[in-house]
Amino acid sequence: MSRSDRVRPPSAWTLRTKLVASVLLLFLAVTALTGTLTGLTTRQYLIQQVDEDLLAASQRFVATIDGTQGLAPRGRGGGPPAGSGNAVLHLVVINGKVAVDEQGQEFNYAVNTDGDNDRLDGSEIAELNAAGLSQRPQTVDLGDGIGSYRLVSVHTADGGTAITGVPVGPIETTVTAIVLIVVGSSLVGLVGVWAGGTYLVRRNLQPLERVAGTAQRVSELDLDSGDVPVAERIPDVDPRTEVGQVGLALNSLLDNVDGALRARHESETSVRQFVADASHELRTPLASIRGYAELSKREPDPIPESVAHALSRVESEALRMQSLVEDLLVLARLDTGRPLERTRVDLTLLAIDVTSDARAAAPDHRWQLDLSPEPIEVTGDRDRLHQVMANLLANARVHTPPGTRVVTSLRREGETVRLSVTDHGPGIPQALLPTVFERFTRGDGSRQRAGGSTGLGLSIVAAVTRAHHGRVGVTSRPGETTFTVTLPVG
Repeated sequence: MSRSDRVRPPSAWTLRTKLVASVLLLFLAVTALTGTLTGLTTRQYLIQQVDEDLLAASQRFVATIDGTQGLAPRGRGGGPPAGSGNAVLHLVVINGKVAVDEQGQEFNYAVNTDGDNDRLDGSEIAELNAAGLSQRPQTVDLGDGIGSYRLVSVHTADGGTAITGVPVGPIETTVTAIVLIVVGSSLVGLVGVWAGGTYLVRRNLQPLERVAGTAQRVSELDLDSGDVPVAERIPDVDPRTEVGQVGLALNSLLDNVDGALRARHESETSVRQFVADASHELRTPLASIRGYAELSKREPDPIPESVAHALSRVESEALRMQSLVEDLLVLARLDTGRPLERTRVDLTLLAIDVTSDARAAAPDHRWQLDLSPEPIEVTGDRDRLHQVMANLLANARVHTPPGTRVVTSLRREGETVRLSVTDHGPGIPQALLPTVFERFTRGDGSRQRAGGSTGLGLSIVAAVTRAHHGRVGVTSRPGETTFTVTLPVG
């Protein structure tokens, strides 16, 4: 399995997954936006505070320089000059050079990144001179040794330039700490939102899961025939919610389906009972018609040729109607679920007998057997299984031209037996294949119909096979048609 098969696209996610993912994405977006705004606002506020302190310290420092001639910065490690306030960088430049006091000490003081007092070297002083400093604070990076400072530049009374600065390192440290706190709290919140969101989404989707479960159970019911009560309903339906409204609609649909199935079953039962009763009642008059026709033909007095022909036709049609009635009666009995006989049936011997009968009925066809060396037996109704084979061979005889080869094959496959009847005739039209086992289905002119077919033979094959818990199927193409019956051994 490739990775693309394991990872489903968002469109294939379940509703629960989509809702939880949407909540997590929304939470991440809100926290990211809040964290970003918090960091930026805090940094801007701290810089503003630093700038206010820086301007105040610069004014005090310049006032001290202008008013005191003997001011001298402390030495290394001695701290900032007097009047510097919170500022930690001071530099006085006159004519491009660092100013000195009367004792010869330079106005040059800074705190390095380690927090120690230090002095600016030449490159750092040159960088400050080139930065274009003014009374408006700006940030200048003086390198790894000193770091970044917010700086202002003010002119002194003696024509010099006094530069005052405050490091921005603490600001960045504070902002970084805030960002880390936001990220950490966001991760903790993300886990909490995921756990809580999953629980809440699952709990709120339970009514929808009940709807889906009910629909699934109904879809698994066998609704095609018989008395199928649809008792499944969605419990605890709240019409005030959207899911409750869907549940009510589905319950109403199931009520309608249940009513329709009951009406259909009652109608089918009535029709089947009518067919069974009519078939049973027609057997006697049809037998009488045949008997009178045969009796009339045996009259010793001469019978006109037209009358004899009419009597022959009456007898032939009565025989055909009797066959139709017998088929309808068999189907009606199978539809009502009348139990079949359960005895051991030798299908091998049955196939030999039925093929012999077919050979006698249609000697112009080539009837062949493909049987296993050992006998094959199943448990079932011998008469009905005989009818299955006879109908399949009769179907091949009626719908194929003389000279067609018909092969009856019988094989045992594990716990099932496979019976197939293959003819090499013109084949069944593709449009007819889906309904070939339905009642009163007849082929068109492409499968020559010699007469006598009631259109019930294959439907009897299907009904008897189902009654034996088996399966029946057909495949057909020009030159080969195969009917396959699969029966359980036991």
